[in-house]
Amino acid sequence: MSSSTAVPGSSPIAETAPLSLCALEPHVPADRLVAEMVPPPRFDSVRFDTYVPDPDQPSQIEAVKVLSDFAAGLGGAHATGAGKRKWFGKKAAAPSGPRGVYLDGGYGVGKTHLLASLWHATPAAPSLKAFGTFVELTNLVGALGFQQTVKTLSGHRLLCIDEFELDDPGDTVLVSSLLSRLVEAGVALAATSNTLPGKLGEGRFAAADFLREIQGLSSHFRPLRIDGQDYRHRGLPDAPPPYSDEQVTKAAYATEGASLDDFPALLDHLARVHPSRYGALTDGIRAVCLTEVQPVPDQSTALRLVVLADRLYDREVPVLASGLPFDRLFSEEMLNGGYRKKYFRAISRLTALARDAKGLVAQ
Repeated sequence: MSSSTAVPGSSPIAETAPLSLCALEPHVPADRLVAEMVPPPRFDSVRFDTYVPDPDQPSQIEAVKVLSDFAAGLGGAHATGAGKRKWFGKKAAAPSGPRGVYLDGGYGVGKTHLLASLWHATPAAPSLKAFGTFVELTNLVGALGFQQTVKTLSGHRLLCIDEFELDDPGDTVLVSSLLSRLVEAGVALAATSNTLPGKLGEGRFAAADFLREIQGLSSHFRPLRIDGQDYRHRGLPDAPPPYSDEQVTKAAYATEGASLDDFPALLDHLARVHPSRYGALTDGIRAVCLTEVQPVPDQSTALRLVVLADRLYDREVPVLASGLPFDRLFSEEMLNGGYRKKYFRAISRLTALARDAKGLVAQ
């Protein structure tokens, strides 16, 4: 018979203690990485007709039409047949013009909603369509190797890449080579980012030294600008202020499937878990409760936190926290540096998840 577990200084409130992310070190086989390249749970049910364009932003209305037409054009045989051999061993010519669309816009204008809608609307079996973030794509190459990744994805009708960013020269060369091979094989591409394809890598490394690769990437896409304000804050109240340690702890004990961790300890744990496993780290977690939220100490730690924030947002896991507000996680130097767009996205998403967590605290 189990006994009640009490929070120090309080009465018993739950049968079992909450989980701890710091105690989890999931193993993710390579085949799971491939199988999970589908829109995340948050975007399971989105479609073009569930996207609500801002009437003051004509580019949002135009984007739905362009992407709907793009999806319709991907029906029939595998892509255009490019990359397949004809009689006498001659290879079909690569398709002329860009084989992809590139959704460029600010935070929270619905780019991921549109990208997932494109995936759903494309007339092909799920096994012939892949959807993942840029980080997940590079992690897939790390798990399978370059040649096996090309082989695995070459039979696809469509590859959707969310949050396309180039953070270092190695990624630039890797992704340029990968996408070139996939386009040659007839795979259509779609991507989202807050940076136009010709500006990728700007401010982060010596982009001029890799101009050829960056221009090569740009040539695969037709840019599609989407204007608007962040829908996560459109007409909504401000994010709730942080709670006390006691409130967060009590909520964790009272919420089935919640995790409870000290924020600095969680940051240390993330350094020991590969980012490709952050999704698996949150498997089965119903809410994340964090105590003593503090400024992120360095850039490497900050980038790991960005990945975790993305995975939590994808899975709609509310985040309840004590300590510092989420808009003060990153230093001014970080917010003004080359990764600023990642950090602002993380702040936006964590703020939305903090708002979702308000109901966990007893009134």
